[in-house]
Amino acid sequence: MKLKDKKVWITGASSGIGEATAKLLAHEGAHVVLSARRQEKLEVLAETITASGGSCEIAVVDVSDRAGMEAVGRQLAEKGGIDILINNAGTMPISPILSGRVDEWDRMIDVNIKGVLYAINAVYPGMAERKDGHIVNISSVAARLTYQSAGVYGGTKHAVRAISDTLRKEAIRFGVRVTDIQPGSVDTELPDSIAHEKIRSAVKDNMYAEESPILKPEDIANGIMYAISQPAYVDVSELLIRPVIQEN
Repeated sequence: MKLKDKKVWITGASSGIGEATAKLLAHEGAHVVLSARRQEKLEVLAETITASGGSCEIAVVDVSDRAGMEAVGRQLAEKGGIDILINNAGTMPISPILSGRVDEWDRMIDVNIKGVLYAINAVYPGMAERKDGHIVNISSVAARLTYQSAGVYGGTKHAVRAISDTLRKEAIRFGVRVTDIQPGSVDTELPDSIAHEKIRSAVKDNMYAEESPILKPEDIANGIMYAISQPAYVDVSELLIRPVIQEN
């Protein structure tokens, strides 16, 4: 087991990439801390993991809740801290900027940027003190490119990429590694967060259409596993993973 005795905190663990990653890392011997807002889904996932011989616990929290994230961080620190953080929670209610969906912009900024920072802040000081740790941030191919109707979403993912690379440079002296995983189109619930009906239909009818050969959550989980299982002197700084059919 490649991750035996490692403690891993996964945000957005109730479905998609987070769920697949939790199952894989638990199978590889890690003790996984499952976080998301939906307690019932986390409980089902926890039962699946323990039934397969894995080890896990649940920490229900909304990553945009600063006090809640700080509380989880304190609880984890009291138990010896976290070896690996998988910063996976995210939302994608994309729309043209002219539509003025300011509440949705705020939510993306709160979850996709602030949530990432809150999770980092909850565990990075402990990692730095122990001179060991790995932070994996899940951004997007949208961290590299721009797409119409995805200006705010892409902006949040560009921010995650910038935060990741800056943190990587700062964390070198503490022996903490940082990886930015940039998925392309993955078969998850993410398109369901699009409230703009026309945009949601366009996304689901094209790249996310039924039978479309896009990535599975397990494909990204495998990429994460690759990054965190490298020798201590190897830092997989960025990993872009997209389906063959995705041109941009």
